Amino acid sequence: MSEAVEYDVVVLGGGPAGENIVDRTRAAGLSTALVESELVGGECSYWACVPSKALLRPALARADARRVPGLAGAVQGPLDTAAVLAHRNYRTGDWKDQGQIDWIDSIGAHVYRGHGRLYGVRKVAVTSPEGEHHILSARHAVVVATGTRAVIPDLPGIAGARPWTSREATSAQEAPGRLLIVGGSVVAVEMATAWQALGSQVTVLARGSGLLPRMEPFAGELVADALREAGAVVRTGVSVEAVVRDGSTGPVSVVLEGGETLEGDELLMATGRAPRTEDIGLDTVGLPAGRWIDVDDTCRVPGHDWLYAVGDVNHRVLLTHQGKYQARIAGAVIAARAAGTPLDTAPWGAHTPTADTRALPQAVFTDPEAAAVGLTLAEAERAGHRVRAVDYDMSKVSGAGLYADGYTGRARMIVDLDREVLLGVTFVGPGAAEMIHAATIAVAGEVPIQRLWHAVPSFPTISEVWLRLLETYRG
Repeated sequence: MSEAVEYDVVVLGGGPAGENIVDRTRAAGLSTALVESELVGGECSYWACVPSKALLRPALARADARRVPGLAGAVQGPLDTAAVLAHRNYRTGDWKDQGQIDWIDSIGAHVYRGHGRLYGVRKVAVTSPEGEHHILSARHAVVVATGTRAVIPDLPGIAGARPWTSREATSAQEAPGRLLIVGGSVVAVEMATAWQALGSQVTVLARGSGLLPRMEPFAGELVADALREAGAVVRTGVSVEAVVRDGSTGPVSVVLEGGETLEGDELLMATGRAPRTEDIGLDTVGLPAGRWIDVDDTCRVPGHDWLYAVGDVNHRVLLTHQGKYQARIAGAVIAARAAGTPLDTAPWGAHTPTADTRALPQAVFTDPEAAAVGLTLAEAERAGHRVRAVDYDMSKVSGAGLYADGYTGRARMIVDLDREVLLGVTFVGPGAAEMIHAATIAVAGEVPIQRLWHAVPSFPTISEVWLRLLETYRG
């Protein structure tokens, strides 16, 4: 094994969180090495956010156009599936990461391709695809940003059934005739929306009582209604007990609790994520392998003043934008500690990712879109807040009717009655994803209701729903 090469910071994992750590530590003048075993850019760039939105955008644009008088008649035909898939391939760089490598080079960081493992305190061992071995030593910090992998439940028959995970669902090169989707999560509903629009007959099988269980219940209800209207089958409260697929080709069947069997051409298991920590050397520093990595509010691992974990792997929030946010915070923390300057770890301070728990935004690109920030009503009540939920039918806003005939949507804001600030906001409806950042600012900024009354929405926009929500609250 080669002699150790020393850097200020070594980052294990080159997804969005890892890239943002590299960006922030390099901006602070710290020498940084990045270790990645697959593609620099990670899951989001090649098998999640980017390809899924490339598949979904044509479906949502067509759905919107079909609701516009004078345009609806021109967009009744099917999508050009081949063109959509070709554009998806383009947006992922055809699963090549040279553009990301060029950016890393441009900021003066160094990329090591290969499998990286912690090798004791402040060290990472890298084995390249060619079998070369390197030891990297960190003066200030090692950052674990290895992300997550899809979980496939251990069902009878699953091993030989070749189920899709989110990776296959976002990278498939043709639309399956019949697609069975197990799960009610974001992956499940977005892929149901995309592939139903691209010509597949989709069946969604969710164990819970509704879809999108982490959002307000009406979000999942409206998305389920729209999927059914588009021709998909949506069933909730059902459990898959076994999977059957004979041979390497041919249909796949799922056996439901009670014995009912459903058949499809492909099966997507959208059933959760697990940390990629099973073989990254955590045991060499006294941490359990294969588990989520606990961190404090500076994203540092307790008991290890040199070790950090950002992004999905720390299980604070499994969302790309929050992983990038954590990385920006942790990069500032590492730079401050390297310089010996004090940290600001008060809520909303420069060195703590407060938004992970107080102003977490998410957008789901279904038709209708669902977007939310902060707490749901149930979460706020469980946390002991004295709150009021204020609801409004978004179709009653003038801008919604101009946006689309038959606009269907709902808005809710959760008001902290003691402080008269917003704890959470949810929008469900066409165009909702682009509206959520205004709500994020209101929640993160703890803007008083009295001041929000002076934030006048432009007429006639869908954002006028803010005025209607405030009027409803004031009475």
